[in-house]
Amino acid sequence: MLTTLENIQILYEDNHIIMVNKRVGDIVQGDKTGDTPLNEIVKQYIQIKYQKPGDVFLGVVHRIDRPTSGIILFARTSKALERLNEMLRDKKIIKTYWAIIKNTPPKDADTLIHFLKKNEKNNKSTTFSSESEGSKKAILHYKLLKILDNYSLLEINLETGRHHQIRAQLAAIGCPIKGDLKYGFPRSNNDGGIHLHARKVDFTHPVSNQNISITAPLPEDAIWNLCE
Repeated sequence: MLTTLENIQILYEDNHIIMVNKRVGDIVQGDKTGDTPLNEIVKQYIQIKYQKPGDVFLGVVHRIDRPTSGIILFARTSKALERLNEMLRDKKIIKTYWAIIKNTPPKDADTLIHFLKKNEKNNKSTTFSSESEGSKKAILHYKLLKILDNYSLLEINLETGRHHQIRAQLAAIGCPIKGDLKYGFPRSNNDGGIHLHARKVDFTHPVSNQNISITAPLPEDAIWNLCE
């Protein structure tokens, strides 16, 4: 699935930042697939809307996996990018995720601590309960928002940002994300995505110092529709 200028969903924009609701299947930056990435689409959007000649500056602040959906924050100026990168390192950008999972977790709210090791060959993270060579500590906090007929809806906040962290840690407690074949869900979703959505972002604007809180609408989907 490729996003086009016609269906790009802008959640917020000003002279320094722009936030987009990424669809399942979109890639944030270019990769070996050669598919047109979201950052290039956003550049085109800015170029056309503001009639900017030549190259448009757009800094990628963070990424989310191709099968996931939700908020992506871009910087429109180098000053904003530098400050946002620093805020990200200092954990001053609060990202909240929603996930639809198989089974109900053992607790309504909990902190999960694991050690993850990334396998470059299969692009997958293995979960360990204690530190092992090459592993990195992973911490997330979740709370149960809703129990559906066959699934549960979780809200998740990350304390660390590891490769496939949410996917791997939820699978480790027997609650893989719907559609996530790589981490143990039995069936794929029709769109090839998984039910993991970057729902909300809270931070202080890097230039104006205003409080910014943006929520991304959920994808149009029969199960997501039960979660509003």
